[in-house]
Amino acid sequence: MSAVRGGQQGDTTRLFLAALSAEGLKLRTVRSTWWNLAAVVALSVGIGFLYGSVIKGNYADFGAKPEWDAVGYGFAGTNVAQLALVCFGVLAVGAEYSAGTVRASLTAVPRRGVFGAAKLTAVAVTAFAVTLPTAVATFAAAQTAMGERQNAALGDPGAVRATVGLAVYLTLLCLISAGVTMMLRSTVLALGILVPLFFIVSDILANLPGVGSVAQYLPNVSGAQILRVVPDDRVDVGIWGGLGVLLLWTAAALCGGLVALRRRDA
Repeated sequence: MSAVRGGQQGDTTRLFLAALSAEGLKLRTVRSTWWNLAAVVALSVGIGFLYGSVIKGNYADFGAKPEWDAVGYGFAGTNVAQLALVCFGVLAVGAEYSAGTVRASLTAVPRRGVFGAAKLTAVAVTAFAVTLPTAVATFAAAQTAMGERQNAALGDPGAVRATVGLAVYLTLLCLISAGVTMMLRSTVLALGILVPLFFIVSDILANLPGVGSVAQYLPNVSGAQILRVVPDDRVDVGIWGGLGVLLLWTAAALCGGLVALRRRDA
């Protein structure tokens, strides 16, 4: 019995690796992948440099304040860059549904759980492989532009954590986008929900009296606390609590996507 079970596990592993390789090939051969990921790099590094340039020389207004967070401010522009990564996550899943090629993929990999897990893994690995060096480059660009009086060094307390945290944060938002798209099976519908939620609705709700205490548990609001060295007093969940909230949102989106994939017709 154990030999049979071991053989089944080996077959599942081989099928998953083969499906993962196929999903990686799909991502590499789709033009939108390269455009979206290039936009992530350009927007993150470029806006980080611009933010740093804006405050250069204004030490009295920024660096002299005890609550000044040079690291967090340098990463503030990534809320624009994450739009491109959300689009990448949506298109990586939704393109097959829009074109109808998901049927061919499920014929090649009939075990839907394996197919879904391979697709989501390929999205996560690609996103993290791009966002980690992008985070380091953004940190370097922003802190260099700020000038020595008010910038931070990578060796400062919390700087490495926030830099790696940026890559984790962006990757998890990308996975949420992929999971939601797998549930909805529509690129347009997924973008129509996620883009306003992450870039308009969350900011409005976070600043409304009586609603902000609830809005802080939205994935992008709570998760963004990992980018800071000085905690935001307006958000009660804290740095690691915020990451925990983001992880819960990610797990819910991925589970929902996989359940929908297994239960619905292609």
